Amino acid sequence: MLAEMPGILDKLSRFYEELKKPFVGRDEEAKALTLALISREHLILLGEPGTAKTALVMRAASLLKAKYFQYLLTKYTEPSELFGPLDIVALRKGIYRRITKNRLPDADIVFLDEIFKANSAILNSLLSILNERIFYDYNGPVKLKLWCLIGASNEVPEETELQGFYDRFVIRHLVKPVNETLWEDLLKAGWEIERKTAISHESVLSLEELSKIHEKIWMVKYDHVLKHLLRLFSIFEDQGLHLTDRRKVKALKIIVAHALLNGRNVVTKEDLMALKYVVPYSLDDFEKVETIIYEELKLKEAFIRILSEARENIKYLKRNISEIRSAEELQNILFGLRRTENKLGEIALATTDYNVQKEIDELSQMINELKETISKKLEGAL
Repeated sequence: MLAEMPGILDKLSRFYEELKKPFVGRDEEAKALTLALISREHLILLGEPGTAKTALVMRAASLLKAKYFQYLLTKYTEPSELFGPLDIVALRKGIYRRITKNRLPDADIVFLDEIFKANSAILNSLLSILNERIFYDYNGPVKLKLWCLIGASNEVPEETELQGFYDRFVIRHLVKPVNETLWEDLLKAGWEIERKTAISHESVLSLEELSKIHEKIWMVKYDHVLKHLLRLFSIFEDQGLHLTDRRKVKALKIIVAHALLNGRNVVTKEDLMALKYVVPYSLDDFEKVETIIYEELKLKEAFIRILSEARENIKYLKRNISEIRSAEELQNILFGLRRTENKLGEIALATTDYNVQKEIDELSQMINELKETISKKLEGAL
């Protein structure tokens, strides 16, 4: 039972905290990667270059002290670059084998950038690796120790032959540039990463311990949230977000992994938020799926996140309002603040949670103070 392994679950929580620690605005990316590691499913990170995808995966491998392999794929990439060159000494004896040391077959965690740009020979080999963790070499199938493969791309493949390959990435996450309100923090944190690097030399969680956590997936109870999950599946289908039977089952696995990440052996409604990493297909789907889950489940976690974003935006406006002179721009800010007030009102009606209500009251006070400042500036401009 999970009660028998609190120490390991504490380490898992620490791993997640340490993973995201050097980065600004990358909590969701760290969570998606941690869920992939718990569930031992593969992850695809979508989005423009320069958003810390590689650094995040490298740090995860470092914190686990796992063998790591990364490569940038192109249509000219040859199999030997990934899987190792032929052993010439052995070949002279009539033996066909590869030198796989420090190559993909030798790794626990693999990161492949621009993964959909690989040629068919590479993609065919990777497909069996994603499906069965088997590499078909000269002498037949080779079982790999691979724990997790992470791919990266700035686009979702449209080619029919790539869609099946894309489907093998159970967890999908859209990586967006850091919000403008966090740019100052980003510069400071990025400078430290440049100076020290994000690689950690401390082992926070071992692969053996991660394996024990993975085994506990099958002991987590989920029956009491099934009706909510089935309801969401139905809504997704109605909204044109189709899930195959296989992905439905995999979705439950990621939901259970989310409960484990939070130190629980029982799934709660909050864990259904993990569906946002499984259901989206196109880039436009990510926001759509998140909105559906928020509205259907009215989750405290969702409300807290919305309120947190509102707080950051209000703080940003307060810091910069003195520099704004345009009456038109001030009016636009007032309009935006009224929309935020309306959203706060909707959340207040949807929840009775004391902490959420307290946060709403504080934000409402901040908005009123900001509106008063803007009104005075507008009077002075007239």
